[in-house]
Amino acid sequence: MNILIVKLSAIGDVIHTLPALNAIRSHCPDAHITWLVEEAAVPLVEGHEALDRVLVSKRKRWMRGLRTSSFFSTLSEIYRFIKALRDTDYDMILDFQALLKSGVLIAIARGQRKIGFGKGLEHMEHSYIFLNERIPAVDMEIHALSRGMMLIDALGIPSNTVEYKLPVSSYDHEKVDGLMRTYGMLGAKPIVAINPVAKWETKLWANKKFSQLADILIDRYDAKIVFTGGPDDGPTIQDIMAAMKGHAVNLAGHTTLKMLAALYQKVDFVVSTDTGPMHMAAAVGIPVVALFGPTAPWRTGPFGTGHQIVRGGPECSPCFKRECKTIDCMEQISVQQVVDAIHKLG
Repeated sequence: MNILIVKLSAIGDVIHTLPALNAIRSHCPDAHITWLVEEAAVPLVEGHEALDRVLVSKRKRWMRGLRTSSFFSTLSEIYRFIKALRDTDYDMILDFQALLKSGVLIAIARGQRKIGFGKGLEHMEHSYIFLNERIPAVDMEIHALSRGMMLIDALGIPSNTVEYKLPVSSYDHEKVDGLMRTYGMLGAKPIVAINPVAKWETKLWANKKFSQLADILIDRYDAKIVFTGGPDDGPTIQDIMAAMKGHAVNLAGHTTLKMLAALYQKVDFVVSTDTGPMHMAAAVGIPVVALFGPTAPWRTGPFGTGHQIVRGGPECSPCFKRECKTIDCMEQISVQQVVDAIHKLG
């Protein structure tokens, strides 16, 4: 049996789909399973023990290339990708994305059964029209990970076990150990990772509050503080560290996704806004204190037990807006609320 999983992005969403992958592999041990993903999330699935093949959509890069002098080379690359996408007649194509961008690729792919949720999910951009087998839509208030498991459960694939099995290698652990040794953190206790940046402006907490929180953790618990994030997050984190009285380490842009997973396995807990690394920490079994404003933690919070959610009080939350004049939902979260949540971790 040839199976194609379509989950293109984002980092948190791809992590939420890994338990479904493992359940499919357990139910179909001899199947040839392919995952179609976009570039940013490739490290989360590349080398995964439950996968046989990874196909990579470079959609964002191609869109830029088609507007430049590299038009023809980009067009050639797109052709090769489509050829690879169509080189297999899949017995089953599973749409875990439910967006127009996934629907178009499913339409291009060759498959006998093209399966996903039918009409009724929010923000699905009519992607169901590209399917020939539609599972009744489920309530969006159910956690995203559970919705994915419900999709395969409807196909008779048992979904009662949540396993991620992130493809983190000994090499990734060695690289992280080297970084921690360089900054004097290897073997230190406690170590707290803070991931302060998110793509949505409305998900951000004030830099000065992160500075105050970090200093409290240093003063009260003698904690080693390490800030994490992507290459573009460096300036924000430098601003946070500049306002601190104590010392912290900035590893933003110095870790791959797999190294970040390895790093989180070595810390005591993670404080994060609602973003991909928050889900990664939960996936490797580390307690998370998650700051939520415009989004709903029951939909996309850190999955599982042992985590703490901190929210502000406005009635308009969650609004799911990327822009807001006041961002009251995040502004109303106090440093003391976060400290209290950390204390509840035990």
